[in-house]
Amino acid sequence: MEKICVAVRVRPPVKSSSSEDTHTPWKVEQNRISLHRSLPSGTPAPPALSYTFDHVFDQDSSNSSIYDLLTKDIIHAVVDGFNGTAFAYGQTSSGKTFTMNGSDNDPGIIHRAVKDIFAKTSLSTDREFLIRVSYMEIYNEEINDLFAVENQKLQIHESLDRGIFVAGLREEIVNNADQVLKLIEMGEANRHFGETNMNVRSSRSHTIFRMVIESKMKDASDDDYSTLDDAIRVSVLNLVDLAGSERIAKTGAGGVRLKEGKHINKSLMILGNVINKLSDGAKQRGHIPYRDSKLTRILQPALGGNAKTSIICTVAPEEVHIEESKGTLQFASRAKRITNCVQVNEILTDAALLKRQKIEIEELRKKLEGSHAGVLEQEILNLRNDMLKYELEREKLAMELEEERKSHRERITAQGSGSLKQYSKEETSDTCSTQQGDAFSTPNFKPIRNAFVAKRSYQSRTSEYSPLPDEFGDVADEDTWFKMNNGFIADLDSIQMTPARQASSVPSVDEISDCKADNDKEVQSLRRQLQEAIDEKNKFERQHKEQIAMNNHLMEEISKLQKETLLIQEIPQKLNESLANCKAVNEDVFSTFQSFAADEKSPTAKLLSSTSEIFKYLISTFEANVSMAMNGFKSTCKNSPVEENKTAQNLKDARRNSQYSDTYKDGTLGQQIALWKAEVSGEIKLIQERHESLEQESDINNHLLEASKERIQGLEKESQLLTEEKEKLLLAAFDSSKRLASLTQQNEKNLQDLACEIRRRKDLEEKIRQFSITYASRQNSLMSFHMEFKSKIDYLKAQSPVVSSVSPRSSVGC
Repeated sequence: MEKICVAVRVRPPVKSSSSEDTHTPWKVEQNRISLHRSLPSGTPAPPALSYTFDHVFDQDSSNSSIYDLLTKDIIHAVVDGFNGTAFAYGQTSSGKTFTMNGSDNDPGIIHRAVKDIFAKTSLSTDREFLIRVSYMEIYNEEINDLFAVENQKLQIHESLDRGIFVAGLREEIVNNADQVLKLIEMGEANRHFGETNMNVRSSRSHTIFRMVIESKMKDASDDDYSTLDDAIRVSVLNLVDLAGSERIAKTGAGGVRLKEGKHINKSLMILGNVINKLSDGAKQRGHIPYRDSKLTRILQPALGGNAKTSIICTVAPEEVHIEESKGTLQFASRAKRITNCVQVNEILTDAALLKRQKIEIEELRKKLEGSHAGVLEQEILNLRNDMLKYELEREKLAMELEEERKSHRERITAQGSGSLKQYSKEETSDTCSTQQGDAFSTPNFKPIRNAFVAKRSYQSRTSEYSPLPDEFGDVADEDTWFKMNNGFIADLDSIQMTPARQASSVPSVDEISDCKADNDKEVQSLRRQLQEAIDEKNKFERQHKEQIAMNNHLMEEISKLQKETLLIQEIPQKLNESLANCKAVNEDVFSTFQSFAADEKSPTAKLLSSTSEIFKYLISTFEANVSMAMNGFKSTCKNSPVEENKTAQNLKDARRNSQYSDTYKDGTLGQQIALWKAEVSGEIKLIQERHESLEQESDINNHLLEASKERIQGLEKESQLLTEEKEKLLLAAFDSSKRLASLTQQNEKNLQDLACEIRRRKDLEEKIRQFSITYASRQNSLMSFHMEFKSKIDYLKAQSPVVSSVSPRSSVGC
């Protein structure tokens, strides 16, 4: 948990032409700011208000000092993978925009942060970086893109992968600081500013400059199990310049400025409510209204979330702004009680996950080797040391026995007793048989504290008194002795006797059961890992089946659209057929009319001929329109109504001429012609109506055809994208199956190794048990031999008391 870093900055007083008192009621002392009002003489002074923060900057402070003390650590943490946010809060005309953007002589926090980020990334030699920037403003509770003016009224979304983000916001990939500063300058030109009574250039919107930094290790080796930093780090830096809170009476805003001020005050009020809720205890906190404002929604990770956050609150020093300054300081006091849960943002790739699993398997394998083979070999070595010590004691006892026999023989020779000679021969034969039969017998003595182990090298021959078993002949050689004895003997050939290690007993049943329990736990963990790998494989198979079902559904939709396209393509053919039928009907009608007119020079014949020409012209025009619709020429489709209007005008002129000529004829012919004209005009109207309906149908079909083509093209693109995605998923599934197969093989190999280790342990335990039985029998034999030897010595001493008195001195001399 990490608290938000809060600082207060007092801007210099505004220079005025009037000779007013420039007294500043705010006093700055280290990290404390206090209010001292000037009161008339005789008025008791109230207790001074005092506030303490992480940093307090006076009127002479620069943007450089503010950046170094407040923001620089956050910028460096962002490069290392942490999220970071810095924003300025305060009333209007208190210096927020100057703190964030600065000037040419004193650049602000944004410019310094951009240069510092690229300077730090250039110094990093083991990681490669990808940096994206975006710039947005919240104007009247609407999010606008400052890099792309056409992107207006953007929406906020949230996902598990990206968290809270603005959909449709333009992001620019940048390579150096100059490129970023040019983009910021372009975005500042699109920002909303306005003039009020308190500020000539007042910010009328909240702006958020965002940098997304992705990094990963360079040339990471897959075989290096010691490094786990293969994850991709993704961090987000938000640099926010808030619009100033303002009072309508002081700013004198009206119209558009009044509307802007209402939205600004509303969003800042919601920000204050969020700060109040977060500053309360966890039990009293309740619901936090992040969603009541787009500003608080975007800043949600910075307020009580996963981000390192710093707030710079700006204060105006004039006495007229005391109430607004007190509200700003109260906001800062609440904000400094907020804590964030900060952690590095990492995305584990499949390679990194596989590497960690390999390392866990290696650790389990080492643990198995250390817990079984090492313990058993150590036990064997300790038993061998015990055996060597007992053999040394046996040799010493044999030497003492031989000395005693020699002295006994000398005594027997001096006395000349034949019975004693015979007895000595029997003793000698018994001793030889005992030595030959009990070659491995050792006395049942506890190990001597300063016992020594005889050197065993390849040049020395095996002791004739204690030949070693064949199955342990390659255990305690020089190399194995050096490794397992922790370097206790440096050079076995250079010394003859070496102090033995402390003898350890055979492991008890409890130790063996504990070791078995550990083995069972390890086997269970390996089985659990295998089950997780199988579950992952089943998950990939389910996703593959769902993708196949989706592809089949899309193929069915594409086939339906192809059928609709075929039907649409048949429409022009049907139009041609109907046009041919219409043309045939018209020819039959005009041939019937011409059969009534006997004289070709009569007005009726001329009217029929002109009408026939008009119909032919209409039919030809309609055929041309249909053919152009089939070929997709839109310009011809636009010109066809003009030609049809001309044809209709010619038809009207022909009607006027026919009426003018009919006035000179008699009534009977005029009536007949009038009837013909009525019939012809009715048919012409029907043909015109049919032509217009066909034209409308043709236009509709053309639009449908174009829409269908566009839709088919879109579906083809989607189908292509889905095919590519399907191929990618198949490749991913294939890779995952390969990784799963490799992991399965490794797990099976580990299980086989574990089974081999268990069998080996059982064999070693059986050998140890047999060795213990043999060892016990050897001890019993040696004990019996020792008792028998003592009894014989006592017997000899009893037979020759004079010799026995001399015997101890001789033994002492030896």
